Amino acid sequence: MLFLCYPKCSTCRKAWKWLDEKGVQYEMRDIKTDNPSADELKKWHELSGLPLKKFFNTSGNLYKQMNLKDRLADMSEEEQFSLLASDGMLVKRPILVDGGKVLVGFKEKEWEETFA
Repeated sequence: MLFLCYPKCSTCRKAWKWLDEKGVQYEMRDIKTDNPSADELKKWHELSGLPLKKFFNTSGNLYKQMNLKDRLADMSEEEQFSLLASDGMLVKRPILVDGGKVLVGFKEKEWEETFA
């Protein structure tokens, strides 16, 4: 299981604590220093069943500075994947990848249901 997070993010720390309390084994990866590749993101997007926009950290400073709220609709999926892969701070976190399951963001109820 792969846990992608930004260690300074409070939501990531909550998810990290939750995983540890549940005794879940995982490999942690810092999304800022080892950001996901476009290929990884494509695979995870497909497995998640989520709209691609859900992979963007819409509350992040970089997202706002780049005015992506207004720009994403005019970008192709390829352009969006390339953009996400260019900087881990653009990617919604945490991301948990477990075989064929991908969870984006930490919603405790959703994580409970996945690991129940």
